[in-house]
Amino acid sequence: MNPTNAPRRRTRGNTTLRRRTVAIAALTTVGILPSCAVGTGGATSTDATYDSEATVSGSLSVMGFSGVDEVATTRMDLAKKALGGVTVTLSEGDLDLQQFLSAIASGKPPSLVYADRSQIGSLAARGAILPLDACISGEGIDTSAFVPSALAQVTLNGHVYGIPEFNSVQLTMANADLLAGAGLNLDDVNGSDWQKLSAASRALASSAGGRTVIGFDSKLPEFLPLWAKANGADLLSADGRTARLDDPAVVEALQWAVSIYDDQGGFSAVKAARDSADFFGAGNQFATGALGAMPMEQWYINVLADVSAGAPLAFDTVRARDGRPLAFASGSAWAIPAGSDNPEAACRWARVMTSTDAWTAAATARRDARAAEGKSFTGILTGNLRADQDIQAMVAPGGEPWRTAVAKMYEANAAAFSLPANPADAEFTTAMKDAVNAVLNGQKNPADALRDAQGTAQAALDAAWAKLDASR
Repeated sequence: MNPTNAPRRRTRGNTTLRRRTVAIAALTTVGILPSCAVGTGGATSTDATYDSEATVSGSLSVMGFSGVDEVATTRMDLAKKALGGVTVTLSEGDLDLQQFLSAIASGKPPSLVYADRSQIGSLAARGAILPLDACISGEGIDTSAFVPSALAQVTLNGHVYGIPEFNSVQLTMANADLLAGAGLNLDDVNGSDWQKLSAASRALASSAGGRTVIGFDSKLPEFLPLWAKANGADLLSADGRTARLDDPAVVEALQWAVSIYDDQGGFSAVKAARDSADFFGAGNQFATGALGAMPMEQWYINVLADVSAGAPLAFDTVRARDGRPLAFASGSAWAIPAGSDNPEAACRWARVMTSTDAWTAAATARRDARAAEGKSFTGILTGNLRADQDIQAMVAPGGEPWRTAVAKMYEANAAAFSLPANPADAEFTTAMKDAVNAVLNGQKNPADALRDAQGTAQAALDAAWAKLDASR
């Protein structure tokens, strides 16, 4: 993982999404892999015998993961020790889905893959990855320790296909000086009152005295699920079978989130200002007074504490319209490819890397490294509830606003939700984001865009579920 505890895929907009959709489409053309038994929609059996007491050997090739900081390397050292003499090879950079799917199709997949949890459903349904029931049982992985929304996102038709690692949730982050200068506070920008938030955004943007300031950034298209949930709507049914993109509450959420941009000259103007910021540096938008407030993943706390600790920051959870805390969770997971040459070693690696002991050791290393630099340790969200509890007791955020930021991070984590696993997750997400982008670009109104997306998404879900159900 990177030093900021950010998800390793930092790409904004639709670039990563487009690559992901092309890759999933490529796998669809390959079909169910002939070398694997077919049951719940793909590969369901392997000759592997999982046993936490057994000695593993050979080699382990890992795709999509690079050990780049103490949080990764500390856990990797423990995993390598547990693997004994196994030779471990890591790929460089984030997972390239096209490369992975090509490796699957050629019969030469990696031993283990590190993927977004949002990718697991499609990969599982199409036979690219193995169900992990036997792995979990044999290695003694306690799934009750995982964040429920994280585990649900990698569970399809009752089978777990990924071991969750890291959790990412949003907080409301704001420039306290800009708020005070406009006579506002966090309650005006945390989402609990959309009318007040719209007014606050206009006030913050107009108080700049000629400078370009984003009053509030509703972070479309990525955060439509967050705003829909805040308005009491789910984009997808709990069983992952029924799209609800055209729900009136979703339409209302999109109308409001887009109006935030319309009030500031349109999405293109806000995006240009957003993209010009030194996001990961000392000249970030909060440090320079170029942004009033926005929802943002919690890993950005680490960035801000590192590069602009003196910036006038304020933090809260994102709030639903009834005032309760809310967060849209995402994250990563370990998965074993169909045809893995060493599934036993892959399973053990996944177990150790996500264990409470490994996370605690990693957090200790991060805390000590921060202390040596005279910086705050603002915690890690792991996907493992027990590890999170242990790490929370170790957090040393220093004074305000970091103490509040950390408290709100854990509050948001406890209130997180995710989209249910489904066999058409890439197609569903593409339909949703295409609809939002059509509205942002002025091509469609929200109702029409979401109605069209509903038809596209539901057709993809129906086809994928029909294929999956037929294979059971």
